Amino acid sequence: MPEQIRENFAPAREAQDRFALVTGASSGIGACFARALAARGMNLALAARSRSKLEGIKAEIAAKYSLRVEVIEQDLSAPGAAEQLHSDLKARDIVVDLLVNNAGFGAHGEFWRLPIARQAEMLRLNIVALTELTYLLLPVMIAQRRGSIINVSSTASFQPIPYSSVYAATKAYVTSFSMGLAEEVSAYGVKVLALCPGGTATNFFEAGKFDKISFPGGLQSPEAVVEAGLRALDRGRTLAVTRFINRVMLFMQRLVPRCLVARQAGAMFRPRGMANR
Repeated sequence: MPEQIRENFAPAREAQDRFALVTGASSGIGACFARALAARGMNLALAARSRSKLEGIKAEIAAKYSLRVEVIEQDLSAPGAAEQLHSDLKARDIVVDLLVNNAGFGAHGEFWRLPIARQAEMLRLNIVALTELTYLLLPVMIAQRRGSIINVSSTASFQPIPYSSVYAATKAYVTSFSMGLAEEVSAYGVKVLALCPGGTATNFFEAGKFDKISFPGGLQSPEAVVEAGLRALDRGRTLAVTRFINRVMLFMQRLVPRCLVARQAGAMFRPRGMANR
């Protein structure tokens, strides 16, 4: 048994002791994952920057279910945050059976005009923290030959997106990493899913200061995204692109030269006031 697995090994837990860790759980898709997993009877460890919002979700779940819900205030974009979160879980005697790497954000604008510190923060949250948490929690899953990981990616992972270039690149990493890892760990009874929603009705666009963007079919609800993700996980899938319209559009992109795909995405995401430049 590899040394790291031996060090992190914990005896198999009873069903009532199993936990899901959801990052970015204070709102949007993360909060919907918390509610849906509580309905499935899973204890929860909820991590995000806003303790007050997490406490509100905890109270909401406690009013409906007799479950253990742990709130962990943690900014996962900070260096070393994943290791700190892992230590906090161990201190609370939490063994994670389902990891939902949902925390992430985007930014809208010309790459060279956006603050580089903010874009570096995006890289740390969307890529580094996700990778480190997976690395830290996976050994126990492998040792117990049981466990699941859902990495929330995006349909943005399948094409370059001008004016959101770094965000799209981070999600390309998430999808590729997740599908590769899924193949590595399948023999150990561990499932990994790359969940790729399109435009979703959350605060993502407001937080990233995106101009209003029209998506075919409109915005999907975060509840529908979570439902699709859990259904795909139950079926043992490694990739889930939510909504039929998104799957059709991604299929059509395969028939078009990549440079034209980038040009079309640029027209869609170009900030207002730049059309004549």
